[in-house]
Amino acid sequence: MELFRIKHDIPFMSYGRLTTSISLVTFILAIFFLATKGLNFGVDFTGGTVMEVAYPHPADITKIRKSMDSIGLNEASVQNFGTSHDVLIRLPVKKGVTSAKLSESVLTALKKDDDAVTMRRIEFVGPQVGEELYDNGAMALLLVSLGIMGYLALRFEWRFAVSAIIANMHDVVIILGFFAFFQWEFNLTVLAAVLAVLGYSVNESVVVFDRVRENFRKMRKASVAEIIDNAITRTMSRTIITHAMTQTMVLSMLFFGGEVLHNFALALTIGILFGIYSSVLVASPIVMWLGISRDDLVKVEKKEAADATP
Repeated sequence: MELFRIKHDIPFMSYGRLTTSISLVTFILAIFFLATKGLNFGVDFTGGTVMEVAYPHPADITKIRKSMDSIGLNEASVQNFGTSHDVLIRLPVKKGVTSAKLSESVLTALKKDDDAVTMRRIEFVGPQVGEELYDNGAMALLLVSLGIMGYLALRFEWRFAVSAIIANMHDVVIILGFFAFFQWEFNLTVLAAVLAVLGYSVNESVVVFDRVRENFRKMRKASVAEIIDNAITRTMSRTIITHAMTQTMVLSMLFFGGEVLHNFALALTIGILFGIYSSVLVASPIVMWLGISRDDLVKVEKKEAADATP
C-alpha cells in the first residue's frame, strides 16, 4: 500500500556522513548522562515495600497519590491491581525506616481520606531480588541482540547483521540516555518497552535490506549508493504509514493510559522516533561503508551462469 509515490530517488547516502555524525553525537551524550547521572531505578530493581489495599468502591488513584505526597512518599508507585477496587502501592526503601513502620504510616494516611480502605497484603522486596532482575534484564538485552544478529546474518549477509545491531543498540542507548538525563523512573515496564523497541527497529531494517537485495538483482548497472537510495525511497510510503499508526497508538497510551503506562509509552515514543532515523539513516550508510556488493548477495545467479557455460 502506498499513500504517495516518489518519482525520483532521494540521495540519502550522500548525507550518510552527516546523519551518522548526528547519531554519534547523540550516542556519546547518552553514554555521558548514563555515566554521570545513572538510571533512576524503580522499586523493581532497588527493592522496597509492596502493599495491596482494597476499597469497597472504585479507588481514586489520584487521591491516593496525593496521600502519598502528603507523607513525603512522592516516589511511590500507585496503580490498580486486578480490579478498580484493588490498588497496588510500591514504596522505595527509606533509610532508618522499617518496612512495617512505612506501611503503617501509609495505611494511616489512606484511612484519613477514606476509612473504608483495608490492607490485603504487605511484601518486602529485598535489594538482592532487584539485583537479580537487573542481571536478568541485561541478559535479555544481550540475547535479543545476538538473536537479531544471527537472524540477519542468515537471511542476508554478515554486513547487514553488524549494521542493524549497531543501529538498534544506538536506539536502546538513546532511550536509556533520556531516562538518565531526565531521571525518569526506570522499572520493569520500561525494560519491556526497550526490548520491544529492539524488535520494532529491526523490522524496519529488514524491510529496507530486503529491497536492497532485490535491487542488486534488478539494477545491475547502478552503484551501491544508488541501489540503497532507491530501496529507502521505495519503502518510504510503507514506513510513514506503519510508524504513523504505531505512534498514534503509543501516544494514546502516553496521554490517556495514566501513570502506570506513562513511562512505558514514553520509552516506546523515543524508540520509535529514533528507530525510524537509525534504521534508514544509520544502518544503511554503515552497510555501504562495510563494502557490501552485488557478489555478496547474488551468488546463486553467478553459479547458475557458470553451470550453463559449455
